[in-house]
Amino acid sequence: QLQLVESGGGLVQPGGSLRLSCAASGFTLAYYAIGWFRQAPGKEREGVSCISISSGRINYVAAVKGRFTISRDNTKNTVYLQMNSLKPEDTAVYYCAADYSSRLNGRCMLGPTDYDRWGQGTQVTVSS
Repeated sequence: QLQLVESGGGLVQPGGSLRLSCAASGFTLAYYAIGWFRQAPGKEREGVSCISISSGRINYVAAVKGRFTISRDNTKNTVYLQMNSLKPEDTAVYYCAADYSSRLNGRCMLGPTDYDRWGQGTQVTVSS
C-alpha cells in the first residue's frame, strides 16, 4: 500500500525549532519530487517547500526562506523539513506530498495540484 506518514509536529514556543519527517511505505521517495504544504484554519493549503528527484532543485515560499530547510535521506526513504525560528504564523497542519505520477519531470513546484500522493498531516502549533 502506498503511504506517506508525517511526524514531528507539536507545540513549540516562538523562536523554537521542529523537524518534520515524511516517511514513505510502498514506494521509494528518491524517485519523486516531494513537497511540504501547510494549511491553517480558514486558509487555503499553501506550498512551503519542495525538493526535486535529484535534490538539485529546491524551492521555498518567501515566508520561510532562511528559516526552513528541506532535505532527503534516501537510505531512510524519508524527507525532512527542519523548521527554525518558528513564528506564530507558522501554525498549521503540515502535509508532505509526492509527485507520484512524475508530472514534474525533474522540476520542483509549490502548487498542490502538482502532487498526487498525500500524507495525513501533522499539527504544528507555535505559541507562548
